[in-house]
Amino acid sequence: MVTHKYSECTRSVYRAIMERTCIYRRPLMMGFFLAVLAAFLFISPSWSAAASDQDNPIEIGHVSWSRDYQGALQASRHSGKPVFLFFQEVPGCLGCRTFGSQVLTHPLLVEAVEDEFIPVLVYNNRRTGMDAQLLKQYGEPSWNYQVIRFVDANERDLIPRRDRVWDIGSLAARMVAALKAADRSVPLYLSSLAVEYDTSHLQTAVFGMYCFWTGEYELGSIAGVVATEAGFYRGREVTLVTYHNDQLALKVLIGEAEDRQCARTVYLNDHSTAVQSRLKIKQFEPNEYQPAPASDQKKQLQQWLMDHRNLSLTMMQLTKLNSFLAGDPEAMLQWLSPRQLAQLGSR
Repeated sequence: MVTHKYSECTRSVYRAIMERTCIYRRPLMMGFFLAVLAAFLFISPSWSAAASDQDNPIEIGHVSWSRDYQGALQASRHSGKPVFLFFQEVPGCLGCRTFGSQVLTHPLLVEAVEDEFIPVLVYNNRRTGMDAQLLKQYGEPSWNYQVIRFVDANERDLIPRRDRVWDIGSLAARMVAALKAADRSVPLYLSSLAVEYDTSHLQTAVFGMYCFWTGEYELGSIAGVVATEAGFYRGREVTLVTYHNDQLALKVLIGEAEDRQCARTVYLNDHSTAVQSRLKIKQFEPNEYQPAPASDQKKQLQQWLMDHRNLSLTMMQLTKLNSFLAGDPEAMLQWLSPRQLAQLGSR
């Protein structure tokens, strides 16, 4: 069933706004750290600045869109890339404008749309020409909120149509699914983006240790860890770890900390304190935690970031680069997108 946009417009705006922080959305405990780290390391605080010279209407973001549907099908047939078919209202309501300005300006998302797909824009509020024809062909309502279809060269949906895909994480996850359905490789930067923004599966654990620089370095490299933060809990050094609980079980995370001998105590929320471990398991009280100063965050990476201060990075990329820079530079570079790598090479 297709739902008309105006019954959902307020939710669309709310969810999109909640996605925006100075770097990316994180658990509330990390908000302060993100702002300070952005200022200290000169990381761009706003994704819109990355492509401020774009002439696109606000509703369609910073993607370079094609309006040649038949040409896109031909390009898809030749390259094997899926068609990214974007039905949007232009000019649109506040929800449509928010989606364009908050989601389709994300540089990694824009890169994936342009490089891994054939992007085509369809106006859903035009009554003639190609737009009206495609609305009828695909059964899309006019004057509706944004809908994205992923189709192959034979105009078949690669994954089922879905309403209410209004945030970065949901869109990135569907892009990953579409690429897999088309038997295309999924770039790590895109799959990581989907994981980082899958907020329903993000949880935290706080590890007490002798050195939080070591904690960020060791724990950040674990598969399924999304972010780390150096901090203090009851006056002692700790590392706050954000992890994706569908990719990394808590007991595995704690086991890795044990094996790496970088933690003595783990502080957990109520629902997880029953975990068995050689580490001391204690209850976590959020009001007794505070982030360490920016000068203590991502210590392994600080000089590198100063040398590449114009490079925009996600919190997950920062975490992985901090863990791999010293010991495995090749693994570090795998976390960057082709355009980010080109930016490094052009220095």
